[in-house]
Amino acid sequence: MRRLREVLSLAAITGAAALLLSGCAGTGAPATSDAATGGEGAFPITIDSALGTTTIEKKPERIATWGWGATDAVLALGIQPVAIPADDYSGGDDKMPPWISDAVDSLGGEKPVILDSSAAEIPIEALLKTNPDVLLAPYSGLTQKEYDAVTAAGVPVVAYPDGPWTTPWRDVIDITGTALGLSGEADALVADLDGQVKDAAAAHPEFAGKTIAYVDDDVDTFYLYLPSDPRVAILEDLGFSSPPSVTALDTGEGTFYTTVSYENLDKIDAQVLFTQAEDQKTLDEFLASDRGALIPAVKKGAVAAMVGAENASAMSPTALTLPWVLPTLTEKLAAAVAKS
Repeated sequence: MRRLREVLSLAAITGAAALLLSGCAGTGAPATSDAATGGEGAFPITIDSALGTTTIEKKPERIATWGWGATDAVLALGIQPVAIPADDYSGGDDKMPPWISDAVDSLGGEKPVILDSSAAEIPIEALLKTNPDVLLAPYSGLTQKEYDAVTAAGVPVVAYPDGPWTTPWRDVIDITGTALGLSGEADALVADLDGQVKDAAAAHPEFAGKTIAYVDDDVDTFYLYLPSDPRVAILEDLGFSSPPSVTALDTGEGTFYTTVSYENLDKIDAQVLFTQAEDQKTLDEFLASDRGALIPAVKKGAVAAMVGAENASAMSPTALTLPWVLPTLTEKLAAAVAKS
């Protein structure tokens, strides 16, 4: 999880991540103006962002994406992008996680160019070679310098409305739909995803009212995720609640996580523990460790774990990860609740 946490921690470092992918309905919708009274899908469309105002003169056909979630939204809206960022954490040999790879294969046509993201800087030359009509980066760490460079090259850029790594997942879909002239389709997509989560919760009434703590045992540091984290928000959408001990242990060091010293692990008194691990061996070692035994839920065996980089990465909600992860997630949670 280190690579994924490095990306998410960047949001905390910016000091603007309090809204990081919040589980509530988005409030950072872009300022847009359709052509006069042309209505939905009319162009030009103007979108304001924290880095500048962008006007998209005509419906874009060649779409490039950057950051997290925009690629998923474009694919979910039925469009094959021409360029997308590499996923060095949960991507396979093709640098695409399975939910994106599956969607790319399903749509067919020419596969997107994979943009190197290892340095967390957009490779502008490689991007421009794909001849994009627009660059979508509503949830990213795009800098002003990068925004200006791509814009100066004649490519409209749609950045984040408030700050880097702060756009709620619903707003990522909404902004993407607006930029592509597909606002109605984007609204329907969000409604469908919300419906899938509600259906999953209804199918598991045993989740309602159970307390849960989302943790990550990483080498010498033990992380506890806070209710502001999008992954915790999904668990709460399924019916779980965060116990008071979670916020009581918060040291204020991050906006979506805190670290917990080993001597305080027994204070994590949630009925169910949720975690992730790189592989089953790593998970088994944690569950059998002295530190793991300090947590009440571990003693009972009431632990739900997402094992593997893909499963762990998919917990951060997007237009494609939610449908991909929900079946496995609810199965794991149901087994843990049964032992709680």
